[in-house]
Amino acid sequence: MSNTAQTYIQHLINIYFQQSDIEYAEWSREYLRNQFDFLGIRTPIRRKLTKQFMKEYGLPARNQLKEVILLLWDLPHREYQKAALDILENVKKTLLPTDMEWLEKLIVTKSWWDTVDALAPNIMGYLFQTFPELIQQYPENWIESDNIWLQRSAILFQLKYKLETDDELLFRYILRRADSNEFFVQKAIGWVLREYAKTEPEKIRTFVEQHELKALSRREALKHL
Repeated sequence: MSNTAQTYIQHLINIYFQQSDIEYAEWSREYLRNQFDFLGIRTPIRRKLTKQFMKEYGLPARNQLKEVILLLWDLPHREYQKAALDILENVKKTLLPTDMEWLEKLIVTKSWWDTVDALAPNIMGYLFQTFPELIQQYPENWIESDNIWLQRSAILFQLKYKLETDDELLFRYILRRADSNEFFVQKAIGWVLREYAKTEPEKIRTFVEQHELKALSRREALKHL
């Protein structure tokens, strides 16, 4: 690892460590089912700290981005994965198709809804919209994967597409996993349908009426219709 990347990350570690809160760290750990350790920085404070950090130290250079993100992902406290997501959001317009190979690893490493639900619609969604040729290589394989977080990502990457949604693709992915007993897959189906219903309410109403979905997916899809 380069000294520049190490130094960059160390500045963020120093900033975050000063704001740690043991009690809130314990609450956060329990909230995410004791899967991750936390420093205990409340989200609004963490975002403010990260914004100040990026303003003071800048964003990683293009040739160091992967190194910085993977280092943050490897740190034990969950706040550092959130920092990595904040950085990615700020540099996503510089991402290239070749970055997908390592970005995909973020979905399946330290996986939980809090990171996957930022990666899928915000980062992957942007890349697949910008480079649609990637869809055949990634989401098409994700929906067939045994990994529920890849399945969820395939379903959710169009979450913010609105009128640009490829509904044939979306509905095909949903029907492929409509019988899933996994909570996070059922919830993703309901969520993406509910969101798309804001753009195409009758199309969603018809789709839900004509296809057999799990109760949770159906309930979420029709929540605001």
